[in-house]
Amino acid sequence: MRKLVIATGNAHKLSEIRALLEPLNMAVISQADFNVPEAAEPHCTFIENALTKARHAARLTGLPALADDSGICVETLGGAPGVISAIYAGEPRSDARNNAKLLETMRGATDRRAHYHCALVLLRHADDPQPIIAEGQWHGVILETPRGENGFGYDPLFFDAELQQTAAEISAADKNRMSHRGKALRALAEKLRVMRE
Repeated sequence: MRKLVIATGNAHKLSEIRALLEPLNMAVISQADFNVPEAAEPHCTFIENALTKARHAARLTGLPALADDSGICVETLGGAPGVISAIYAGEPRSDARNNAKLLETMRGATDRRAHYHCALVLLRHADDPQPIIAEGQWHGVILETPRGENGFGYDPLFFDAELQQTAAEISAADKNRMSHRGKALRALAEKLRVMRE
């Protein structure tokens, strides 16, 4: 696998994935470069949605494809917003409206524990019967007011107790080290390394 299509139209995700996969010496290409439309995400689990997106991209490009499905899961909300994190406040997508809805939904909540979850699926071809799957989680709490200018999604509300900062206050390097996506990509890279041996 010298070329790998990333099944996302999200520039922030693409940038993070590209940086984390750089050591593998693969040409990482966005599905947008092939005019691949976004796939439907009809499932209630991160893994099923990631698999659907990877198959869609692999089928339309003829290349190996990597898909990420991720979101934030809040304990007191039973894991919501979960797989609908990006459209929690409806269409059109808006980080600001999603954050506002989360704060409103959690008003008065004393248990503010949450975690980001990332599921990655890598397919060598569209009909690959053995997808390579890796997952990662990043645990924290939801603040009552946003902090920080970096990141995207729920990062201004997601507070990491170890760093004593929100995901929107830390550097890109720290985020890649701590994040759910960083952990999942490192696990995936290790699986690929073992396969190559």
